[in-house]
Amino acid sequence: MPDRSKCLSQWREGRTELENEVIDQLLTGRLDRRSFLRHGSRVGLSLALMGGVLQGLGLAPIGRAFAQAKQGGTIRLAQITPSGAIEPVSVADQGGLLPLQQAGDFLVMDGPDLVLRPMLATSWKPNEDGSVWTFTLRDGVKFHDGRVMTADDVVASIDRLADPANGSNALSAFKGVLSKGGTTKVDDKTVRFSLDAPNGNFPYYVSSDNYNAIILPADYKGDFEKTFNGTGPFRMVSYTPKVGASFVRNPDYWAGPALAEKLELSFYADQQPQVLALLGGQVDMIQQVVVQGSQSLFDNPAVKILRLKSNAHRQIHMKNTGPFADKRVRQAMALTLDRPAIVKGLFRGMADLGNDSPFAPVFPSTDTTIPQRGKDIAKAKELMAAAGMSGGFDVTLTTMQLQELPAIASLIRNAAAEIGVKVTLKLEDVGAYYGDAVPGKSDWLDSQFGITDYGHRGTPNVFLAAPLLSTGTWNSAEFKNPGYDKLVASYIAALDPAAQKAQAGAIQKLLLDETPIIFPYFYDYLTATSATLQGVEGTAMGQMFLHKAGFA
Repeated sequence: MPDRSKCLSQWREGRTELENEVIDQLLTGRLDRRSFLRHGSRVGLSLALMGGVLQGLGLAPIGRAFAQAKQGGTIRLAQITPSGAIEPVSVADQGGLLPLQQAGDFLVMDGPDLVLRPMLATSWKPNEDGSVWTFTLRDGVKFHDGRVMTADDVVASIDRLADPANGSNALSAFKGVLSKGGTTKVDDKTVRFSLDAPNGNFPYYVSSDNYNAIILPADYKGDFEKTFNGTGPFRMVSYTPKVGASFVRNPDYWAGPALAEKLELSFYADQQPQVLALLGGQVDMIQQVVVQGSQSLFDNPAVKILRLKSNAHRQIHMKNTGPFADKRVRQAMALTLDRPAIVKGLFRGMADLGNDSPFAPVFPSTDTTIPQRGKDIAKAKELMAAAGMSGGFDVTLTTMQLQELPAIASLIRNAAAEIGVKVTLKLEDVGAYYGDAVPGKSDWLDSQFGITDYGHRGTPNVFLAAPLLSTGTWNSAEFKNPGYDKLVASYIAALDPAAQKAQAGAIQKLLLDETPIIFPYFYDYLTATSATLQGVEGTAMGQMFLHKAGFA
């Protein structure tokens, strides 16, 4: 057994007060292994040091074991058709981010376990209050056109995303966090981020969690589809909108050439043709499958299902006007749902129960002592009567023809009928539902009662801010609560894990009381591959890191 006191001194030597606080919380049992890795990587502890700490305590070490794959071959991947141009600044859909990510890299990788790992940045550190973060860049990284990446490229890339004039999709994350001009060069290998306000989770904002944040040349002209010029493991050979893309491995990749020689991406409008293509041997992998419509894959020995716990979810917003202006009505609607039955019926159990806040079980800061809201029709009727709504009311529920959304909409309609609420369904295609994504021009943001798809993130920050802050860009519920705004500001600023958890608990309690949005479940992210494909590492955002992927 190692000498614990000697190891403790060795671990703490040269560490900041914040880093030592994270180590101390592991030692005293206030952080488990998963939370320690996640919080340690966030504040800049290296994987090597965290591995040493875990080994010294007799805990499982850090490791990601991949089955041995052969070099060479072509990986054929099926995915949903990108909804628009493959443009790093503006891309906003899962279909677009996967081909983008094959050619480009991020400063940091947010892995499937929410642990941050070095990518184009090798280390990062906050100042004392988390308002300034300094990143050190990797040596010897080249763009596909042969130019060496420097701090100038990083500054230009992030500034481009933070500039409102560019129509950046990343503003949903950067608004109030990082403004144009906040990213500065210290030297060729060091970049400093001066934030609008302290932010304890900032490294996630420049990680793969922010899928727009691939690093591009400083002189990028907005023509990515012509060359796909990034620093990633694969170089684009051809790209045909609405059809697919071809890539070959990058021989100059900073982490060494990929195992696979080629990638072939095929775009599909629907799930079912992708399922048939995998079963028929036309593709080796489907980016994402959902239980609805893919049942033939789940018990098939020729298919592997890669399952990732996720915080991807649906938000059922109730605009704080008309019958929903009274929080007792909103609470009553939430009490009509049988969440365990929904998880079992729609997801074969492959989802976690939602408790009407963005704090999913996968987030280490989630306060799991908060009681789970369940179905209670008697209580719901009491609340309706107290709100003067015992006779019920009529309302339209607007959502999309997407995955299980029509099914959950029907379940909500049937559940609401138990308390006298008559729900009429309005099902639209995705484009019509989102519209221009601004109030007055979007059924998503304008509907009184709606269901919206939210993809996975490494932290709850975007979920807490965009749809729920008084100033939130996606506040479809028109929820305005100064107390909530203050709690979220404190949570986002917190560097210490214990402080984050305390603020999270207060936020969870407030949202359970106010219920502007129902969060019914957080579903697992599922990818399907052939039995012989090995080494695929995905994230619950739909990214597929294929550098080490190949065939057995």
